Amino acid sequence: MEINNLLRMDGHIVLGIVNEKLRLECSTLEELASRYEFDSEELNAKMELMGFRYDPINNQFK
Repeated sequence: MEINNLLRMDGHIVLGIVNEKLRLECSTLEELASRYEFDSEELNAKMELMGFRYDPINNQFK
């Protein structure tokens, strides 16, 4: 699945995609943002609006 338009997608879909990519491909949020060329601050803001925060210890949004 293309995630080029990640920040324009529904937040729940984004949550699932991002957590899967973090689990399978990237060891940090910064690595994910760099690999897929999106702004991690924008992603954090989108997730916080839904009540999720990035947990670096578990490498996922909770």
